[in-house]
Amino acid sequence: MSFSPLISQLIEALRCLPGVGPKSAQRMAMQLLEKDREAGVYLAKTILEASSRVTRCQKCRTLCESPLCKICSNPKRNQSLLCIVETPMDILAIEQSGGFSGIYFVLMGHLSPLDGIGPNELKLDQLDQYLASGEIQEVILAISPTVEGQATTHYLMDMIKAHRKSVSQIAYGVPFGGELEYVDSHTLSHAIASRQLV
Repeated sequence: MSFSPLISQLIEALRCLPGVGPKSAQRMAMQLLEKDREAGVYLAKTILEASSRVTRCQKCRTLCESPLCKICSNPKRNQSLLCIVETPMDILAIEQSGGFSGIYFVLMGHLSPLDGIGPNELKLDQLDQYLASGEIQEVILAISPTVEGQATTHYLMDMIKAHRKSVSQIAYGVPFGGELEYVDSHTLSHAIASRQLV
């Protein structure tokens, strides 16, 4: 069976989501068109609104709808303790663990020369200025322990040490080769609590 051009376009659009293959995209499209058009319209409106209004926090670079995210604007957070993560999902994972009370800086990826991702693409100049400002006293590196993550960690350690800041790395309760967003909150809390100076 071949679908009409617009249905095919919808199926293809749904495939941009992680883990959604051709069959899953077809099922989603059919659900929205056959059984729940109101949900489809609501989904479309919400995606459109989020795409136009969600931006990056000016301080930590996570996704939010205001100049500063809730964490950066919270006066109860320890503003001298900085945790560097790869993605906004990593912040969510650490926050759910309840083991961290500082602030964050989101790299939005990791160094990967083969993919053309270097320090400029990760905006490490912004992090360098942040470290030079004098607000930060201690830095925790919470980078996924993949090959690219380890390369990023080593690069960041050199940058942080140049600013004479105390730097630690989360302990390896996190499985090697894993992604932080998939680690359970207990393991992640333990990894933060047992970090070691490097």
